[in-house]
Amino acid sequence: MQDKATLEDALAIMRDLRARDAWDRAQTHESLRPYLNEEMHELDDALREGDDAAICGELGDVLLQVLFHAVIAEERGAFGPEQVAGSLVGKMTRRHPWLYGSETERTPWEQMKAKSRRSLADGLPHGLPALHRAHRLQERAAGVGFDWPDVQGPLEKVAEELGEVRAQVAADGAQFDTHGVPSANPRHAKLAEELGDLLFSVVNLCRKAGVHPALALDGANAKFQRRFEQVEQLAVVRNVDVRTAGLEKLDELWDEVKRGESA
Repeated sequence: MQDKATLEDALAIMRDLRARDAWDRAQTHESLRPYLNEEMHELDDALREGDDAAICGELGDVLLQVLFHAVIAEERGAFGPEQVAGSLVGKMTRRHPWLYGSETERTPWEQMKAKSRRSLADGLPHGLPALHRAHRLQERAAGVGFDWPDVQGPLEKVAEELGEVRAQVAADGAQFDTHGVPSANPRHAKLAEELGDLLFSVVNLCRKAGVHPALALDGANAKFQRRFEQVEQLAVVRNVDVRTAGLEKLDELWDEVKRGESA
């Protein structure tokens, strides 16, 4: 059972560490950046696994980073924890005018936010993963009305883009090695562009279907890893070396694993 404490307790110990511990005192906003990224990934792992104890601990680590930056800013005279909290409260109030303002109907956030943006990508972090960036760009475009009315449009677009990929692969001919890696080929840039368009369309299909593409891909990654690990285990039982077995044999083992899962 975790000890209970208040946010004021957490803030007090953070200030004390800055005052009395050499390592904590030496940290800056810049030096802490890698730790924040690491803690966010560890929290994401805990959320993916659904482990409440781990989620609680990792949330604490993320809170440490938030308070660390707030206290450093407080020491610089820039702002303090109270201003950070005020920013949160103010933002949530503005985002919910039908609850805290005079509006009577809920307004989609992207429609409200679009009024203050200078461009479609305004405010999107530079380091945002490409898959999530595509999703956010499409959400923002939809917020100003650039969107299909239903999932049929994205479905047809995916089919169209897949056709263009097929055509480009055919145009490139035998410009691939035995591992499917493009060789020195000036047309490879065009294929990369067509594949990018296909991926972008699939992301849009996910969005219209109400599924975040990163979560969908996470699920596919986990399923593939689980099944291939079972293939490796089955290969050991059958005295098969997966490194030399070849596609036909590996496909046979893969199908057996799939049948086992279905059963």
